[in-house]
Amino acid sequence: MEIKEPKGLRVNYLIIFLSGFVLLLMGILVFLMVIKNVYGNYEMKEIVPSKENFKTLSWDINNNAAILFSNYTQNWMPEGSTWLSDNVDTWEQFIKTTKMNYTIIDDQDIENGEHFKYSLLILPGSKSLSDREIIQIKKFLEEGGSVFSTGGTASYSDEGKWRGWEFFTEVYGLQFTKEIEPEETYKIHTLRGNLPLTAGIPTGYTLKIATWDRPIYAEILEPRTTQVSFWYNFREEDGLVKEQIENSAGIAYGFYGKGRFVWYGFEINSIIGQQEDYINFDKLFKNSINWLRYNPTAFVKDWPGDKAGAAIIIPTISNQAYNVKNILGILKGGSDPISPTFFIDPYSKGNTKDLMATLGRSGELGAIIDVGYKESADDSINKLFPKDDQIEAIKWGLDTLSKNSGKKLRTIMPLYGFYDENTLQAGSALGVEFIVTDSLTDRSVPKVEIRDGKPILIITKTARDDIQVIKNYGLTEKNFQEFTYYEDIFRLGFEGGLYVLKLHSDYQLQPAYVSVVSNIVKKLREDNFWITNLDEVKDWWLKRVGVEIRFETRSKRRIALEVSNPRKKTSEDFVVEINLNKAVKDIEVSSDIINTKIPEFRFINSTNTLNLYIEELQPNETRSLLVDFENVDD
Repeated sequence: MEIKEPKGLRVNYLIIFLSGFVLLLMGILVFLMVIKNVYGNYEMKEIVPSKENFKTLSWDINNNAAILFSNYTQNWMPEGSTWLSDNVDTWEQFIKTTKMNYTIIDDQDIENGEHFKYSLLILPGSKSLSDREIIQIKKFLEEGGSVFSTGGTASYSDEGKWRGWEFFTEVYGLQFTKEIEPEETYKIHTLRGNLPLTAGIPTGYTLKIATWDRPIYAEILEPRTTQVSFWYNFREEDGLVKEQIENSAGIAYGFYGKGRFVWYGFEINSIIGQQEDYINFDKLFKNSINWLRYNPTAFVKDWPGDKAGAAIIIPTISNQAYNVKNILGILKGGSDPISPTFFIDPYSKGNTKDLMATLGRSGELGAIIDVGYKESADDSINKLFPKDDQIEAIKWGLDTLSKNSGKKLRTIMPLYGFYDENTLQAGSALGVEFIVTDSLTDRSVPKVEIRDGKPILIITKTARDDIQVIKNYGLTEKNFQEFTYYEDIFRLGFEGGLYVLKLHSDYQLQPAYVSVVSNIVKKLREDNFWITNLDEVKDWWLKRVGVEIRFETRSKRRIALEVSNPRKKTSEDFVVEINLNKAVKDIEVSSDIINTKIPEFRFINSTNTLNLYIEELQPNETRSLLVDFENVDD
């Protein structure tokens, strides 16, 4: 009997091999698509297994720093001094917060070229350096390294002999101006806004720097160096403002060869003040590290579009009340009329129905209220009226002016320029939305205070008013008056702050002087200021401070950005600025979420900054964006 073998499928090894090969290719393609979706554009050599790529994964070569403990500088110090070791200890504490790896090195390490192992070289108070060190540090910068330094770097030789400022000038592009004498306990140090180093810090923020280390004034000499701050204190110091600012740089950053540097004219352990001062200095420090490591920073610009600053005009009615009418034609003339807020004391003779009605049609009204007197210059000492008395004074003032003008008032100006917590609580209870004060605070932009869930915008004194210009300085020539106002316009434009022009009916609004106001307005427009009013400032500022930004570097060619609006109101027409901190090209903005609206954008090659123009962000909306680019140096 013949036995038949069972029939079945034959194994075709070629088909199995080809099927497996196809599946492998599909898997590779899916993997590459996932990599591209997450990290953006890449080159194959960057993802294939290699010694260099494994090294990058296990040790970020851009994440290690060397901190110099200069024995040459230590030997130059008085015997027993702990100045240098204290500085280095402080640097170690700050570097740890950045999660960078670091090593303490000495002068011989730099002389022998050991510092080339690191991406960042820190020179804390390194006043005495050898000629060999200087050569090696400049070579390190020329080849693309980054240097973070403080004080008068290399101004003394390794033997402690005076060398001068050659290194300072050649490498940093700065000219030494002077040292601050330690007789001054501390010095005010003003930060500019909207820079990579000051992202997240209020524009015009004033740090308090102790002077025991003799901080340095410097002047920027070359366009490769950017001034971040200045020592000049307009509140107390005389002199030509523009010249004083330019001669008193205290922080600068820039380029030398292929490398980067950040210079502080003070030691980092000389910051004094309150918690907010330390918080903002910590931001400054981390921003400096990010810039030196070519990491991006991002923030919402202070003012709409590309405006250099903002300005408001607040005429104040005193004895010669009807002089205020002299300004009306100036503010309402032209194609872009200005709506000011007029301030008047309810007890003033100028509080008449006809004048109040006229001013009410030309702008808003604010009440000058006596909330008490404070003799001390220290705003933290409470010498104002109790809360109930302030409520009564504010209520009466607002009601009195409202009756004569027919308008509801929401703005107050303390008679003596000061306010306290009782003022905020009283104002909140009475519907006050603005407090305009002569208090000299730590910033040149508005500050929002929330009381009982309601925001109150604090507008502080940011510029000299006509009492100082005409009465105190005795400037009766209009060209001298204009020059003085222009100086403050320059300073506020340099900072990027809010220019508050306070005018009085007894002084600048007199018929003989009022034409100066027209030239001030013209100058503000020429210098790209946003001339606005209190309501628009509040509306904009609440939108600006309400926007939240989160971003991460996905790869060397991609940044992921989230822009959120947690408020209950729509945020409109604001600009997110991303400092890419390196030379790039072929910018693309997209999203990995379907139907995400892509904003218009503009890349500025000279500063390596990308501006995203967000037209509208709905309440509780989060917009996820991807920024892709090619690196010029790849």
